[in-house]
Amino acid sequence: MNVILVEPFFPNNQRRFALALRNVGATVIGIGEYDENGFDPELRDALSYYYRVPSVVNIDALRTAVAWAQSQVWVDRMESTVEAHILPVAQVREEANIPGTSVRTAWLCRDKPAMKDALRAVGVRTAASIAADNADQVTDFAGRVGFPIILKPRAAAGASGTVRVDSMAELGAALSGFGDVESIAVEEFVSGHEGFYDTLCIDGNTTHDFVSHYYPNVLEGMRERWISPQFISTNQVDSSPAYGELKEMGARVNRALGIGTSATHMEWFFGDKGLYFSEIGCRPPGVGAWDLYSVGNDVDLYTEWAHAIVHGSTDRPLSRRFASGLVALRPDRDGTITGYSGVDDVAGRLSDWVIDSHFPNPGTPTQPVEAGFMANAYVRMKHPEFDTVRAMLDDVGRTVHVHAG
Repeated sequence: MNVILVEPFFPNNQRRFALALRNVGATVIGIGEYDENGFDPELRDALSYYYRVPSVVNIDALRTAVAWAQSQVWVDRMESTVEAHILPVAQVREEANIPGTSVRTAWLCRDKPAMKDALRAVGVRTAASIAADNADQVTDFAGRVGFPIILKPRAAAGASGTVRVDSMAELGAALSGFGDVESIAVEEFVSGHEGFYDTLCIDGNTTHDFVSHYYPNVLEGMRERWISPQFISTNQVDSSPAYGELKEMGARVNRALGIGTSATHMEWFFGDKGLYFSEIGCRPPGVGAWDLYSVGNDVDLYTEWAHAIVHGSTDRPLSRRFASGLVALRPDRDGTITGYSGVDDVAGRLSDWVIDSHFPNPGTPTQPVEAGFMANAYVRMKHPEFDTVRAMLDDVGRTVHVHAG
């Protein structure tokens, strides 16, 4: 099978998709923005063809690259795994009659109000929402559903650009933050515990699935410097009946959005009103989640994805042996990292359960809190018991401190 992979070089884990495709027998055609002379030898060997473009989200450039690829070999599939690439790749894919995620599916997974309309139509609970073109529409929505409300770009990924508004007095300043954007997504604020449900699907059917929990919820965790936020992937997905509704709703999402053979990422809330879905992506999750899933289940999920794309099946079952999680460690101020404390203490007590860790060298510029879970230092851990993983990550968050000056 000949597979185009859009952007095999950046971000760093993209090379793992290319290597996995090659390792399961595909001929890999890379289309990307970077000079192949900068690729490591392993990635260069994985790519049988490579076409450089100024931007992989430029439709004309992507169209030219795909036409070149089709002039070299028959193209069986065209894949992208980065949120911002999904829709332009789908547009060119359909024009070129290459199988894969449709424009409709890609659009519904990018446009928040349209996505929620499609989900509500099949009985998947989501927050009330509108696409607002002016301030009056936002004010009217707030008057109907009440505060707090959430404002976000219509095509944002995760919590990027998301603003919570608690009163009419805050609304004007919040709207001004979107500048000249023609339309934004406005949503009812749904309270409750937050997590995500990630799957690997073949022809719309879930073959591998994973449930993760955020502590605390994303908006709080990504706004407060003192918090060491974490997420944990449970190994009780099959054994606990508590996840039955989540799995059933996930299957309905696939049907509603037309997701075929693809990775998915679904954000959810559970509170007094029950289970709500908030965001859907027809792509793998970020923040290294697949690394945690692979460790917890004795598989290489990149290889499982490649098998699904190339062979229409997965290779290995999930063991559910470990719960696994990550705790983000923030510097105490912006500037440059000057050092760490508590690392040796944690290593002495918990090293048997550490998967890996990242501590940037002193002198490294800090990244802002909103840059995400892996922006500065972090530790990833595993254990057969979910509650033990959570307690260990809490311990790391309390004990290890990142100092900056």
